[in-house]
Amino acid sequence: MTQDQTTELKRVDARRNEQTLLDAAAELFVTSGVNVPVRDIAARAGVGTGTVYRHFPTRAELVIAVYRHQVEACVQAGADLLASQPSPLAALERWLLLFADFLTTKHGLATVLQSSDPGFVPLHQYFLDRLLPVCASLLQAAERAGEVQPELEAYELMRGIGNLCIGAETDPNYRPRRLIQVLIAGLRRPV
Repeated sequence: MTQDQTTELKRVDARRNEQTLLDAAAELFVTSGVNVPVRDIAARAGVGTGTVYRHFPTRAELVIAVYRHQVEACVQAGADLLASQPSPLAALERWLLLFADFLTTKHGLATVLQSSDPGFVPLHQYFLDRLLPVCASLLQAAERAGEVQPELEAYELMRGIGNLCIGAETDPNYRPRRLIQVLIAGLRRPV
């Protein structure tokens, strides 16, 4: 094996470790909050704590990376769902439920994201810049297919979903997905 091949294998392994860490941290942030011990994140990811610190020297860097990782997963899901679902409305519905799952995690991060740490300031704009176009694209595809009522703005829809998700992480009896499905049913164009 050449030096270049060895280096590339190490890079692939490092990227895989980072993705595994981000997924593990996101899961634990939902259940245990953002102050979950690093050793718990490492254990969930199946790596040592040194690997966590090597990728994310500070907790703030880890929180920001988890947030961005989840936003990018939602962005990618939009195109994937539009290509794989039987209709644009089905893709929109699946994406909105995925978005709601993300928001549950985001609400768990809300305290940290609203802190005075300057690293967190641009995250809300990043969220809007990346996710609004995806929602708009799915909504427009469903409109063009004649599946939903026209003239709903993506921002309004995302804001409504966000409002339905408030409190889901603290109330086990509240299931926003059911309300989201009612909202989506109300989007359908009458036949």
